[in-house]
Amino acid sequence: MEERGATPPGVRRDEDIALDLMKFVAVTTGYGRTSSAGAGFQAGGESKAEDYARHLLDLYGQCLAAVQGKK
Repeated sequence: MEERGATPPGVRRDEDIALDLMKFVAVTTGYGRTSSAGAGFQAGGESKAEDYARHLLDLYGQCLAAVQGKK
């Protein structure tokens, strides 16, 4: 992991920019959120938290690739 002091002041790393972009997209679009159909127990293997985390990690990867200029 890089030290914070390694980058000059005022310069942001691609990872930091991608993280801010991911947060913006996720909050404004509701990316990865699943709507709950009803109350009570729900069948399924994965929890909503795990599914949501997977969506956010995927979105972060897409944002990082976009910031770095990859396709």
